[in-house]
Amino acid sequence: MMKFPAFTETPSASDEKRAALSYVNEAFAEALRDGIEADCFVQAALFTALQELVATYGEEQVAKYTETMPERLRAGEFTLAARH
Repeated sequence: MMKFPAFTETPSASDEKRAALSYVNEAFAEALRDGIEADCFVQAALFTALQELVATYGEEQVAKYTETMPERLRAGEFTLAARH
């Protein structure tokens, strides 16, 4: 089974991954400035990301990868704000 590395896998995220994240953040900010609702942009970005992952790794590998999302979400891996 193909292992998808965590985006911020140690020792630190690669320069390429940091640059990619910067591009996505800039696109998100630009979309908001242009009046696109955040939820709409986020859903489009997720759809595009999943399409690209499927094109690269195939449906089954991506399905296995996305099965890990509930635990990762609950563990706070994607949470930026301080928890209450």
